Amino acid sequence: VQLQASGGGLVQAGGSLRLSCVVSGRIGSPNVMGWYRQAPGKQRDLVATITNGGTTNYADSVKGRFAISRDNVKTTVYLQMNSLKPEDTAVYYCNAKHPYIPSYNYWGQGTQVTVSS
Repeated sequence: VQLQASGGGLVQAGGSLRLSCVVSGRIGSPNVMGWYRQAPGKQRDLVATITNGGTTNYADSVKGRFAISRDNVKTTVYLQMNSLKPEDTAVYYCNAKHPYIPSYNYWGQGTQVTVSS
């Protein structure tokens, strides 16, 4: 299983970006796909997740601004980011995992998001 993330870039505060992550290879069910981010000198934190059934979960810091979605046919997960703030600046990583099998946990290569003030 391989994950390929794209869509990062430089944007001004208040702007928007849309991240995409394509999953290659067979992923089982149930599964959870999501986005995490890591700012310089900080740990990797959850941004948002979505199950194959469509249940979503968001970090409090992005609720109301970010929206996660997925296309199960294309095995692609998206993150629409609106009203971006400088504190959203980080490397964003996509993830695919089985909720009950720890070894089934795959990461993409990361895409940089930089929000200027």
